[in-house]
Amino acid sequence: MAERVLVTGATGFIGRHIPALLQARGFATHITARSVAIATPGMTAHEVDLLRQEDARRLIYDIRPDIIIHTAWYVAHGRFWTTPENTDWLEASTALAAYAAEAGARRFIGLGTCAEYTTEAGDDAFPWPETRPIAPATPYGEAKATFARRLHEMAEARARFGIAWARLFHLFGPGENPARLVPSIMIALREGREAQCSSGRPVRDFISTQAAAAALAALATSDVTGPVNIASGAPISIAAMARLISDISGRPDLLRLGALPDRPNEPPYMVAHTGRLRRDVGFTAPVSLAAELRQLQMR
Repeated sequence: MAERVLVTGATGFIGRHIPALLQARGFATHITARSVAIATPGMTAHEVDLLRQEDARRLIYDIRPDIIIHTAWYVAHGRFWTTPENTDWLEASTALAAYAAEAGARRFIGLGTCAEYTTEAGDDAFPWPETRPIAPATPYGEAKATFARRLHEMAEARARFGIAWARLFHLFGPGENPARLVPSIMIALREGREAQCSSGRPVRDFISTQAAAAALAALATSDVTGPVNIASGAPISIAAMARLISDISGRPDLLRLGALPDRPNEPPYMVAHTGRLRRDVGFTAPVSLAAELRQLQMR
């Protein structure tokens, strides 16, 4: 009998790419979604408000999933960093994991963020390993870090409940909010407008949502536990990323680096060490940003 896997947030930025990957691996795939219409043949969708803990409990005990990939969270652009909904999702997510453990799930994959890590200067030229100190500077990062600690405590208390914590770095892909870096430049250039940016000096680690979803599917179906960075491991400055987008769009003349002020206290370097992802999970993220951006440009 095929193992049952539940993906929450399956209409989300990352979640939308995961179910088909698990279905292709032979799992009986269940998803939570706003509309059951998104389910494909052989996939079961559930309309449920995970913030209603009794509804979440009923869902878990009805499905009794073997594996859960929990991607659902509040992620409204510009608000998620400080919104009070982070606390709501922290408590709801903790309850969901507890119900999963009680119902006999063997594995729970939680989604974290590079914003959990300290951003203090001093090692600006070195990739960030999973052992980097945790010191979130935002309520969002703090909520995620707290959830990770709670999951670790659950795993310690239950020998048969494995936890993996996926720390995501800088995502881009279909369905991204148009105000974010990649789509904002693409849209402006497509419309023949200037794409105004800051200096773009900070160095980041970009990975497409499709590649991140594939990494999450690989992590979920492995035996790896604990924190794992989900990233490309390839450093690129924001300015270089912007130039790449403008070149692909065929309008480098409309890119205006330095037209906007730099954000205060912007970390100069946020790049993942991906040794655990490559070595332990056995997944190597594509690093051909140009190919992925071209594909996105054609959508």
